[in-house]
Amino acid sequence: MEPYIVGLIGMGLMLLLILLHVPIGVAMGIAGVATFGMIRGNLTPALTLFGVETVSKVGSSELAVIPLFLLMGSFATVGGLSADLYRIAYALIGHIRGGLAVATIGGCAGFGAICGSSVATASTMTRIALPEMMKRNYSERLATGSIAAGGTLGMLIPPSIILVLYGVLTEQFVKTLFVAALIPAVLAVALHVITILILVRRNPDLASTGERQPWSELGRALRSGWTAVALMIVVTGGIYAGIFSVNESAAVGAFLAFLIALFRGRLTLKGFWSALQETAATTSMIYLMTIGASIFTYAVTISGLPEMLVDGIRDTGLPGIWVVVLLMIMYLILGSIFETISSMVITIPFVFPLILSYGYDPIWWGVLTVMVIEIGMITPPIGMNVFVMKAMLPKTKLSTIYAGVAPFIVADILRLAILVAFPALSLFLVNMFNLPR
Repeated sequence: MEPYIVGLIGMGLMLLLILLHVPIGVAMGIAGVATFGMIRGNLTPALTLFGVETVSKVGSSELAVIPLFLLMGSFATVGGLSADLYRIAYALIGHIRGGLAVATIGGCAGFGAICGSSVATASTMTRIALPEMMKRNYSERLATGSIAAGGTLGMLIPPSIILVLYGVLTEQFVKTLFVAALIPAVLAVALHVITILILVRRNPDLASTGERQPWSELGRALRSGWTAVALMIVVTGGIYAGIFSVNESAAVGAFLAFLIALFRGRLTLKGFWSALQETAATTSMIYLMTIGASIFTYAVTISGLPEMLVDGIRDTGLPGIWVVVLLMIMYLILGSIFETISSMVITIPFVFPLILSYGYDPIWWGVLTVMVIEIGMITPPIGMNVFVMKAMLPKTKLSTIYAGVAPFIVADILRLAILVAFPALSLFLVNMFNLPR
């Protein structure tokens, strides 16, 4: 049997196991071992992949940053830093029409820079921002839509867990990816804010105007929230200024978030163990998926299936830009159905070689991939952020949340078009600082 046929069988086995609700990391590992065993004609060397890849990933210094950033996010949540960031944003712009929704976007962006998780950002801001908006007679559609869309910013704004994973799986520098994501992240925030302002201008009934906050209130908000701002500056600024490596920054951030929660008196023993358990559970899931993805990637690479796929697509004469468009449509669909990390790790063995074969920059593609998957998280028929919010708001109709995120999806697609048309926006800072590629 030709190796590439074995690779196709392995891919089919992986999809079958996923349909049978086998955890994706386990499904990829089993399919990878089975594929490699069939190619070699001996299952014994294939089984050693479990041990080799497990040791490799557990001992990886690049992956070690993930539990540290996750722990920082957990302690930041316990310490109430997300509420502080939202309070500062509200004190600044809460008085304008739609100001609370804009403050929600700002709060999501700020908290995303601390926790690096889209779902965590959306769920946290649902608890904090939604009651404030509903109390001030905001449209439920605008309120839920701004939170769900704002939550996706947590995936793109550094430190981003999915950017770390992309860097590890494709052997790209994580710091370079973080820097490349900065301008797209600023563009995302700007387009979301513009979307809200356009919506409330066209339909003033969507949001009310609040009272202008006195400077004393802004001062109180800054006094209570300066620790959150300081944590953001230390973690992200330390990386970009070259003071810390990414791992050191994550460790410092986790420790500072722990101290903030502790000295604020919010870190009870129960909260401490809950943060550790949450971090351990998420870390285990990510490591399991990464190990499985590495085994599967190795097996399909040996089969020659990715090369055959690349050659087949190139032989069609399809221009590179259309390949990019088709891949983005694929990621939109996957992002709306699968969990974020799953969408990426399943497709990297096939998509990454294809992108390289067309001469596209892997850093630019990494940022683009994260953005497309992030849009998928609010795209019907599922959209992870939408379903997380629905679980937290049982009385809210799913159609209401989908109607709320629709304008933000349009803004996000516009952002994608801009970054595809002008790749230099993603690579400008990378080239300016001459970062490693």
